[in-house]
Amino acid sequence: MDENINEQEEKREIAKRTVTMQGRAVTLAGDEIRVGMTAPDFKVTDNDMLPMKFSRTYGGKVAVISAVPSLDTPVCDLETRRFNKEAEALGPDVNVLTISMDLPFAQKRWCGAAGVKAVKVYSDYQKADFGKSYGVLIKELRLLARAVFIVDKDGIVKYVQLCPEVAKEPDYDEVLTALRALV
Repeated sequence: MDENINEQEEKREIAKRTVTMQGRAVTLAGDEIRVGMTAPDFKVTDNDMLPMKFSRTYGGKVAVISAVPSLDTPVCDLETRRFNKEAEALGPDVNVLTISMDLPFAQKRWCGAAGVKAVKVYSDYQKADFGKSYGVLIKELRLLARAVFIVDKDGIVKYVQLCPEVAKEPDYDEVLTALRALV
């Protein structure tokens, strides 16, 4: 009987992490990140092809991390522009990052064309370190699932939103409400 309960709990946990891309189920690599956990450290590449280590750059600061598949898609474009607008109003105590698998050259070009300056954009193209560390790497496509994480000044995950459909925007109001509770 205990085995059936454990199987049911495992199925519920898997269902929570079920993500689709245009209706097709995809597989996420890495462990699930939950509220209350220490935020995993990761390395990505900035738009000038320089490495960025999360703990070194953002340790001791509040960070909103938005994972997107590609800035060159309509939903990712809308999301990053929206977070850029919000970041301008949040002030210097909050850092907003967008991470995708896009090449740094493409990200830099996109940011310039979109006028995105308040959000820091990083690429996970080399080793998918962020994607694996945060459990949002789509195995079949080597893209990131759409997700938003908030990490507090002490490096603790305070909010997680994994979008069940990659082609849909996150709930911005929910993200901003969680963020305002921290700052």
